[in-house]
This record gives sequence, C-alpha cells and structure tokens, in this order.
Amino acid sequence: MPGLPPTLVLTAAATLAVILGLGYLSGRRVRDSEDFDTGGNAAGPVLVSGTIVGTLVGGSSTLGTAQLAFLHGLSAWWFTLGASAGCLLLAALSRPLRSARSGTIQEIIGREYGAAAGAASSVLASAGFLINIVAQVLAANALLETLFGLSAPVRAGIAVLLMAFYVVFGGIRGAGLLGILKMMLIYLAAVVAGTTALRLSGGFGTFLRELPRERYFDLFARGVGVDLGAGLSVALGVLSTQTYVQAILTARDDRSARNGALISAAIIPPVGFLAVLVGYHMRLVFPELPAGQAFPRFLLEYLPPAWAGLFLATLLVAIVGTGAGMALGFGRIVSNDLYSRYAGPRADGKRRLLATRATILAALAVSALFTLGSLGRTILSFGFLSMGLRAAVLLVPMAAALFLPGRMRGGWATASSAAGLGAVLTAEAAGFPFDSLFAGIAASAVVAGAGLLAGRCRSRAG
Repeated sequence: MPGLPPTLVLTAAATLAVILGLGYLSGRRVRDSEDFDTGGNAAGPVLVSGTIVGTLVGGSSTLGTAQLAFLHGLSAWWFTLGASAGCLLLAALSRPLRSARSGTIQEIIGREYGAAAGAASSVLASAGFLINIVAQVLAANALLETLFGLSAPVRAGIAVLLMAFYVVFGGIRGAGLLGILKMMLIYLAAVVAGTTALRLSGGFGTFLRELPRERYFDLFARGVGVDLGAGLSVALGVLSTQTYVQAILTARDDRSARNGALISAAIIPPVGFLAVLVGYHMRLVFPELPAGQAFPRFLLEYLPPAWAGLFLATLLVAIVGTGAGMALGFGRIVSNDLYSRYAGPRADGKRRLLATRATILAALAVSALFTLGSLGRTILSFGFLSMGLRAAVLLVPMAAALFLPGRMRGGWATASSAAGLGAVLTAEAAGFPFDSLFAGIAASAVVAGAGLLAGRCRSRAG
C-alpha cells in the first residue's frame, strides 16, 4: 500500500477484520435455510433497522451522493429522501406484509396468482437486484482506485470477496448485526466529514456564494420529472425489494417491524445531506477531480490518518453491505421461489441453504463482470434504475394480491410485471425527459387494471 500512512492502513485493516469476524461468527449459528433467511423471526426494532439501514445506506448513499452533488448539487439528496419515504411505506404496510405469511414478495404473488406467476416475477425482478449490485461494485471500484490504484479486475474481485464474506455465512442475522455496527460507523463518518467540509469551506454561505444556485441548490436541478421520479423510484423500490421486506418479516412481532422501519426512515436522510456537503467542498477545491472520488479523496486529504482509515474502511463496508444485502435478497428468491419449486421433496433446509449461498456467489460474480466495461453512468444512476425496475415489476401485482385478492388471474399478473419491465427499459433506451419508473408503473397498472376489469366481468357473467 505505497504512499499511505501506516496508521491509516492499520486502522482500516483492523476495522475490516472486526467486520469480517462478526460475519463469520454470526454464520456459526446458521444451521439451515430458515436460520439463514429469517434469523428465527426474533428480531427487535433495532435489528430490523440495522438490516434495512445496513443495506440501504451503501455506496449510493455515500460515494454516489457525493459524486452527484459534485456534478449537480442538492438533487443528489433524492436517493436518501426516497429511501426514507420507502421506509415509511414499509412501516405503514408492515402488518399486511406480515399477515400474508410469505417468505418473499414473489411468494405473495405466487400464492395469489399461482406458482407460474411467482416464478415469472422472480425472473423479471432479477435485473433490478443485479443492477444494484453493479452500482455497489462500481462504488467499491472508485474507493479502491482512490486508495491503491489497482486494476479494474482486481478491484472488482476484492469487492466481490468482501461482499461474500459479509453475508454468505450469516445470512439475514449477519446482515442485521453488521448493519447495526455499520450504521453507527457511517453516522460517525458522515457527521465528521460533513461538518469538516462545512468548517473548511467557511460555512454554508461560502457554498451559496461560490456555486451556481440554479444548479447546486435546487432539489429539481435536473428537472422535476427526473429528480422527483428518482426519489419515487427509490421509495417504491424499497417497498418492492426482497431484502427490506425480509427485514420486516424477521421481526418478532408487528410492532417491532413497524418501529424498525420508522427508525430507519428517521436516520437515513441526514447521511445523504452530509455527503452533499462533501461534494460541494470538493467541487470548490478540486473542480477537475473525477466525481466518483470526491468522498474518499476528501477523507484522505483532510482527516488524520487514523480517522481516515476507520472511515474509509467504513465506506467500504457500507458498499459491501448494500451489495451483499441485494445478493442475499436475490439468493432468497432463487432458492425459495425457483429451486424449491422444481427440486420438490429433495429441497430440504440444508440443500436450500446451499442453493442460496451458491446463488449469492453467482450473482456477485456476474455483477462484477459487468463493471469491467465502460458503463458511462454515475453510481447513483444505477441505484435509481435498479429501484425503479424492481418497483415496476413487483409493486402493482403485490399490491393487488394484498388488497384486492381473488380479483385477477395469474396471466394478467405476469403480463403486468412484464409490461412494467418493458416500459422501464424502453424509457431508458429512448431517453425520456422523466424517470423511467413513471412509464413502468403506468404500464404495469394499465395491464393490471385490464385484468381486474376482466375478472369483474367474469364474475358478473358467472
């Protein structure tokens, strides 16, 4: 590690060792897929919040937000604002989700519309998980490049190995316990970095004077359709993501689930705003800096080596935790909704555990391969897209299953998911002047509405 102070290296290594050690120790209590997926359904509100925040507050909330703030200012805050709104939705719907007594969103859909519809939604939603993992690997690449100047394949390999250690041993229990530790460290890092950026710049007034207001201090700097849609993508994406719903399902009771989601909603937005301040400062001082390096370069330039080592390791853990959490949700879906269905009686708890872990490793490896090319997008843009894809595929069929049971056939539910995915991809390819989520949700809702109308007509005819 040439050029880095020994104190920084030792502190970072010690932090990573503690994190990985906790992940391994949590895995020693995992005996089968039930322990891995739900942790025994005994989580209190703090552990529920740790699982949610430990996955939501990752590379997009820190490095990605500072990167977008460096380029576009306050509109970068929409990711964490949308994440908070999504947690409020989780809190409001925690009881119906738990009452469905299903392990995954796809299982909710499958119970209502049939196993084929559940399996189809699993396949269609997988793109959203993989894209979010890509975003986290990209964030890890930016951090590792700032620190060590490693080649892209080496950086991606390190990121994948850390994500695998984070969750492949301990599953949801590991994600929750490590999420609590990460939550505390991220808060400390964000507060120290954000307040230091404010102090070094001479206060917020300096930002107002030196940065163009119409670009850097407008929540809708990129356009209302783009920025509001981005926030909505995250909010609905949280509600449509297995990892966050799974955190609600692991709670010991409805109150713990709701309170865990409410805690998450309260503590996420400040992290994003503090990252915005770092982006502002780096734009003033290093305007030619590659935007993705804004946050890690700030830590290296302005903090004592011991603090910089702690916080850089924390940022890496934040990125790793989000990528691992997405991989965990994806693994749970494949194991529970696809493998168990086709393997039949052979799919006992130990075999499902093996299938889940193998799927996690495969998802991480495939996502890392995508980052080796020139993707030409910001970290946060992948975060927004992944959330929007999952919402467009799953939200409308899930809502209909929970609140309008027995009124739509499985074929219509599958068509609704497919229409949502197709509309998002079309909007992205066409470059529409608004977030692609709007097109996806609208298309999914239109098809589902037709299905509900067909069901009503069928009932009247009967």
